[in-house]
Amino acid sequence: MVNNASAPFHPGEPLEHWNDTVQTDLLGTMYGTRFAIEAMSRGDGGAIVNISSISALWHGRKRPAPAYDTAEAGVIRLTTMLDWLGEERNIRVNCLAPGWIASRQVREYWEPLTEDQRKQRGAPSRLLSLDEVADATFRLATDESLSGRVLVWWSEDAPKLIPWGDPGYAQLI
Repeated sequence: MVNNASAPFHPGEPLEHWNDTVQTDLLGTMYGTRFAIEAMSRGDGGAIVNISSISALWHGRKRPAPAYDTAEAGVIRLTTMLDWLGEERNIRVNCLAPGWIASRQVREYWEPLTEDQRKQRGAPSRLLSLDEVADATFRLATDESLSGRVLVWWSEDAPKLIPWGDPGYAQLI
């Protein structure tokens, strides 16, 4: 099961559409996960991959999207809290938190920007391809050593797993 639904993004109206965003991005993932767990529990187990966003981890974002970022942070926490399912029911729940993905909407915004505009707006110098995202999702679904893990992939870096037990503030200044 891959949970990858997201409500339309409204950057100019950060709170007006919060209910749609939370209903789709967080509660939709919770319901999908719940029903997948019920079905997988009747069989030999399975894998669930939740798609979140690196924006859930990003402090000081240039274009705040409070409802979106909050919902995506909830998806990450839901994933890590379901780690126990791997051992008890052979149901592994993992999460991909990617940076900017080269979907049509993102490309339409990103491609006309100059390098300086990208830097000013906190945009990456490159986008993750759909194939890269699919490959990372496949890894999380098939790697039986992973359960309750979050794979973070900022568009300009290599994908990295958040270390197990990391409180979320590994480096404080």
